[in-house]
Amino acid sequence: MRKTSNIRVQIGVMLLLAGTVLAGTEAWAAVKTMRLSGGDGFITMADRRESLYIFGFSDITGVPEDQVFEAGTLGANSPAPTIILDEGDEFYLQLTNVGMMMRPDLFDAHSVHWHGLPNSSPIFDGLPESAIVINMGATLTYYYKVTDPGTYLYHCHVEATEHMQMGMIGNLWVRPRQNVTGAGPLVPPGKYVYNDGDGSTAYDREFPLQVDSFDSNFHDASITVQSLPFYEMKGNYPIINGRGYPDTVAASVPAPPENGDRPSQLVGSLIECNAGDKVLLRISNVSVTEFYTLATSGLSFTVVGKDARLLRGPTGLNLAYATNSLTLGGGESADVIFTAPAVQAPLNPAGYETYVFYTTNLNHLSNNAEDFGGLMTEIRVYPAGTLPPQTF
Repeated sequence: MRKTSNIRVQIGVMLLLAGTVLAGTEAWAAVKTMRLSGGDGFITMADRRESLYIFGFSDITGVPEDQVFEAGTLGANSPAPTIILDEGDEFYLQLTNVGMMMRPDLFDAHSVHWHGLPNSSPIFDGLPESAIVINMGATLTYYYKVTDPGTYLYHCHVEATEHMQMGMIGNLWVRPRQNVTGAGPLVPPGKYVYNDGDGSTAYDREFPLQVDSFDSNFHDASITVQSLPFYEMKGNYPIINGRGYPDTVAASVPAPPENGDRPSQLVGSLIECNAGDKVLLRISNVSVTEFYTLATSGLSFTVVGKDARLLRGPTGLNLAYATNSLTLGGGESADVIFTAPAVQAPLNPAGYETYVFYTTNLNHLSNNAEDFGGLMTEIRVYPAGTLPPQTF
């Protein structure tokens, strides 16, 4: 009874605050809400080994209160549900800890840490030493005033090395107000990465690419109640958005039977565009063990942002640079843009030309012992006008 009462109080406070700030919210922004569960589950690996045990978040927004625990149990996703916001938004994020179905002996707390965002209060930062964490059966509502556009990530910060390795990480980005307001007569409203003032970060299509690597021995030890081998942690399943190649380009991945056949890897990594499109890749490295160098075959790209900051000097000098490879350590992100090249005949029978986005850490182009997989995806370029505009 006490738990239900507390949840109702939190919801009431959230709605009251939402109504209070709505009047002061900028014209291009909104009050937004989302609810996540934190628990465990399974995913399918690209070599079709037995399902891999994970910890993770799932989206339970709008689920009736008396069905929250049922919906969240064994609902962990890899990666966590994507969060997309606009500069100026008031964002209320509820997290409910539904516990570990496969490890009822664990009473791990969970939190949400928005990596790189300057929070207005440490209490919402997710760091156990200075913030509230959510125990099993409890719910907490986080509040964010979204002030800075860019590409971020979010993760659980409780026992961070373990919970991040187990999969509690997701994509998150903030779109700039320039998308709605423009920036003078020469920069109309549209799609921009930042408030650049000159239109230099304009793009037509965007794709999140969150790179990571899972250590299957660590995950197996978690479900078999063995000592966790932190000291020898080494990723043997390199992934993009929770999948290894060729699953990175698949429309869907088989749902593990242990989840009750619910899909748990919902974010693909296939990059599809028309010739001439400006394509934004929102890249983040969330590995707790690896630096990754990322490259494309036959394409170059321009890095316009790093760690959710526009690459500009103190005097406004444009520091964006062109390259064909990028190295990121754990917790780093980058915004890169490339222009899709003209399509040359003859076409692939499917109607597109293929380029490859991959890691130059060649030992990570594998799914455990199976070669020709891992941290790689495809860029498919279609003739101009073939694909409809992207809605995201």
